[in-house]
Amino acid sequence: MKALILVDLQNDFCPGGALAVPHGGEVVAVANQLMSRFPLVVATQDWHPANHGSFAANHPGRSPYEMAELAGMPQVLWPVHCVQGSAGADFHAALTMAGVHKVFPKGTDPTIDSYSGFFDNGKRKSTGLGEFLQQQGVTDVVVMGLATDYCVRATALDALGLGFKVTLVLDGCRAVNLQPDDGSTAVLQMQNAGIVLAQSQDLI
Repeated sequence: MKALILVDLQNDFCPGGALAVPHGGEVVAVANQLMSRFPLVVATQDWHPANHGSFAANHPGRSPYEMAELAGMPQVLWPVHCVQGSAGADFHAALTMAGVHKVFPKGTDPTIDSYSGFFDNGKRKSTGLGEFLQQQGVTDVVVMGLATDYCVRATALDALGLGFKVTLVLDGCRAVNLQPDDGSTAVLQMQNAGIVLAQSQDLI
């Protein structure tokens, strides 16, 4: 069985949000178009406590987008975003949530960041997504969302590592691009790992 994974289609990652991904809102229409084509649709949701260690505001004297260390790993310090219960953490209003079967929160532990929908960055804990997909008999996953160079890449690579066949929807993703080529580099990394690249029209 195939499942569609929607990565972090939340207000804070869309235009006007605290950590807006350029043109991030454009992928919502792609998600809505694809959902009916899959027997199972899941969504990941950044769901950070206000004291999360990835927030620059929680590191006195530090600025957003500086590099730091968190849980022994390199960490980009982000603007405060997707705080639990905030409007910014809500899914985009145009996203057809009736088509989503289950939501998997991530980034809930203040001591470590979680880009992937499957694990935190140190792979200390599972979100339960992998186990859920396996229980449902899923063999193939199609991944899209925000952002290509962080949460989408981590989610897609972890899915591959868990034994799923993985397809990336190119027109269903947008990149942060802290460096101009971050998005294209991430796509190349995924392709080199064995992830299939597709356009949404290929899947309809």
